[in-house]
Amino acid sequence: MPVRVPRRRLRETVHPTGEGHRVTAFELFFDLVFVFAFTQVTQLMADDPSGRGAVRGLVLMALLWFAWCSYSWLGNQARADKGIVRVAMLAAMATMFVVALTIPEAFDDAAGGLYAPFVLAACYAAVRLLHLACYLVAAADDAGLRRQLWLTLIPVGGASALLVLGGVLGPPAQTGVWALALVVDYAGVYLAGASGWRVYSTEHFAERYGLIVIVALGESIVATGVGVAHQPVSWPVVGAAWLATGTAVCLWLLYFDGVAPLASSALERAIGVGRSALARDVFTYLHFPLVVSVIFLALGLKKVLEYVADTAHHDLSDPLTGMPLYALFGGVAVYLCGRVGVRLRCAAGLDLPGLLVAGLLVAVAPLAAQIPALAALGLVTVALVALTGAGGRVTAPRQPSG
Repeated sequence: MPVRVPRRRLRETVHPTGEGHRVTAFELFFDLVFVFAFTQVTQLMADDPSGRGAVRGLVLMALLWFAWCSYSWLGNQARADKGIVRVAMLAAMATMFVVALTIPEAFDDAAGGLYAPFVLAACYAAVRLLHLACYLVAAADDAGLRRQLWLTLIPVGGASALLVLGGVLGPPAQTGVWALALVVDYAGVYLAGASGWRVYSTEHFAERYGLIVIVALGESIVATGVGVAHQPVSWPVVGAAWLATGTAVCLWLLYFDGVAPLASSALERAIGVGRSALARDVFTYLHFPLVVSVIFLALGLKKVLEYVADTAHHDLSDPLTGMPLYALFGGVAVYLCGRVGVRLRCAAGLDLPGLLVAGLLVAVAPLAAQIPALAALGLVTVALVALTGAGGRVTAPRQPSG
């Protein structure tokens, strides 16, 4: 009895959501720490523009993504801006800020202070476990949801243990152990099924994920601008800025005028377990390539702006090479493939033009290493403008019959 009283009091502070619930201002505030974290990942890859740096950036983005997704589901179960859920999210926000601060030292600890890889792993594990604990309170007497949460604890607990172990071991084993933790986490959560999950407000769910896409696109612009903020403005810089902005606008249009309304409509039509499974597949899993590709694109944009702005170290005829080149072209290609995956899961057919443009960008990337960096960015922008011009007809969502 002494244990049940506090639990009952905690449940009384939970404010369940329902149909028509929208994203709260507090959730937008919560996202700010992820804006910073995404920027930190881009800078980490920019400081090590190699395959190793790309793998490390991908691992960190995968960690950040599942942490964010966890709390997006919680916010659909209960209001994020009230009661115990708000307290838990504030604690998670503060702890994720520490995670973001440790990202530059995630794989290469600086002398002095705390051991950053362990701090990152321990704080991240705390955020994920706090989420499950709060979700159990918010689940109240929903036996199906509580069973789902206990099942989810198995992969989350295992992944957390592996993350902490990797943080203790440090390089070179650290990256492999953390990658294994991600496999356990992502595969385990998926294999646990979707029968117990609940999506009460499709409007909130779709809006929440649309906003994180905006966060990623905004980070790409911020990272691009910060990289040349200390350089004098010149016509090549202006041209690169226009092209970078045009690229971001095209990606925004291809998402919000295409797959976003389609996915939202499909989610609204689905019911029961089908809705939960669709939300898991389309948003939690298939939105990851959309978001991570934009972060890699930001690396390519950042390097192009540096090339045209830093005339002391680069000539305007210098080509973009190595990982930044493949991040630029490959980032857009993965984004387009992510859209294809969303359409297929929503039973909306194959987006053949998007798939063709993605393949074209992958094919011409090696050739783009022979032309000036600014021209390479121009190729990407032109391809996206052409696809966007035709995309309104291709990606328009089907109207429900009747």
